[in-house]
Amino acid sequence: MKLYHGSLVVVECPEIIESDRTLDYGKGFYTTTSRKQAELWVLRKLKGGDKQAGFVNVYCFDEQFASMLNVLTFSSPNETWVDFVMRNRTQKDFNHDYDIVYGPVANDRVYAAFALFEGGFLSKQQLIAELRTYKLVDQYLFHTEKSLNTLSFINAIEVRR
Repeated sequence: MKLYHGSLVVVECPEIIESDRTLDYGKGFYTTTSRKQAELWVLRKLKGGDKQAGFVNVYCFDEQFASMLNVLTFSSPNETWVDFVMRNRTQKDFNHDYDIVYGPVANDRVYAAFALFEGGFLSKQQLIAELRTYKLVDQYLFHTEKSLNTLSFINAIEVRR
């Protein structure tokens, strides 16, 4: 399976990335099955910066090897997914022991819905019902060094603004 990672640089050797902000599934290396989503991420990073181009890095994902790892899968937004994303986003020291986490991306619209949930304006069930109306793209988090061994770099596609 092909996976894509949007970046301002070519990433031939993926690494576990410590972010300065909280992310949906925690620290690690994020990819998606959507080339368009990866391109949009590059374009977003290029806004307001000096660089004129970035890259969609393309990888082959070895699903057979991944089946031997500790993988958490969310097929759609549900109560467990909401709890997991909220722990990652609100508990700075939260860490999980999954090698790979797969599920929906919490994009800007989703962040707004989560903010309403956090503020007590939506119940968890209302949040899930709202999220199920959105067309969400997916993401794979590679959380451990061992999980990165399932990825093989294919090439990088330049994206210009």
